[in-house]
Amino acid sequence: MLTFHWFLPTNGDSRHVVGGGHGTPATASGRDRPPTVAYLSQIARAAEDVGFVGALTPTGAWCEDAWLTTAMVSRHTERLKFLVAFRPGFVSPTLAAQMASTFQRHSGGRLLLNVVTGGESHEQRAYGDFLDKDDRYRRTGEFLQIVRELWDGGTVDLKGEHLRVEDARLARVPDPVPEVYFGGSSAVAGEIAARHADVYLTWGEPPAQVAEKIAWIRGLAAAHGRTPRFGIRLHVITRDTAEQAWAEADRLLAGFDPATVASVQAGLARSESEGQRRMLALHGGGRDGLEIHPNLWAGIGLVRGGAGTALVGSHEEVAERIKEYHRLGIDEFVLSGYPHLEEAYWFGEGVLPLLAAEGLWRHPFRDTGAATETPAQVPFAT
Repeated sequence: MLTFHWFLPTNGDSRHVVGGGHGTPATASGRDRPPTVAYLSQIARAAEDVGFVGALTPTGAWCEDAWLTTAMVSRHTERLKFLVAFRPGFVSPTLAAQMASTFQRHSGGRLLLNVVTGGESHEQRAYGDFLDKDDRYRRTGEFLQIVRELWDGGTVDLKGEHLRVEDARLARVPDPVPEVYFGGSSAVAGEIAARHADVYLTWGEPPAQVAEKIAWIRGLAAAHGRTPRFGIRLHVITRDTAEQAWAEADRLLAGFDPATVASVQAGLARSESEGQRRMLALHGGGRDGLEIHPNLWAGIGLVRGGAGTALVGSHEEVAERIKEYHRLGIDEFVLSGYPHLEEAYWFGEGVLPLLAAEGLWRHPFRDTGAATETPAQVPFAT
């Protein structure tokens, strides 16, 4: 059964693409909808209503803090989970384990964790982190080892290469234990993912490249006796007809200021992230040949770091591409679109019913007897 997550644009939202990420600032043009708690809660309620299980919230200097934002937004939703992105180097493992435990109790068990090691040294240094990239990944491995042992209820003593804790324990362990989502395309990232990830996430590369990544991680994980699930991060532009969808993609592309594209691409070219390098290679910084696989469009990556591809097409075509990725082993889809409120409904009302008709998806809340309408504000779940 397929699982879908949406996205909370804590860097602002618009009818145009709002850039940012991987050391590049959020583009100022088109940030028409500030990331207020009221607006983000509106998106979250829409996602919950149409059947998204969770919502990813990004991390970095270009957006609002994910922990604080999702804690506030959780008050305005009932069932939606929050895939909180955070960087292990910025908080102690014992404190992070405690924060996750607290979040689970106050939200009714609605926390998922997206562990982001951090691919840009200059951005990490702004936060006081001066390790190089490979050492950051090795520290992440130690971090997750400590956190998982704490969540298991143990007392942890570890003197690692980068982290050290003595007599660490939690007064209350989380229930349920949050699942860990993790991505990375470098060799050291693959090894950490194989040992610790519940769900390995890849950005939206063409299916052949995604298949190679899945085989790679499966092989590494098998050596540790583990079988992670797989997810993919994509944008989406879906409409009643293919012509309408591609017209919307063309409209977004027309709004990309050449100077902004040049500036963003120059910044991303300095990225240390292997995943970002692979994203850049899909479009090469140009505006031609952006459909790199049927219905897979690389235009978003011209002005945005990180996930830079979108599924574009009719509802039927987008559903077919989702099934294509699913056949490779992808079970979870983390999606977004501009603006996020309207695109949540386009996908939820256009694509999800097609997948439900084939038995590939069912509404995670309505089938359990939950109300189909979410009130504007609810107390913390108990």
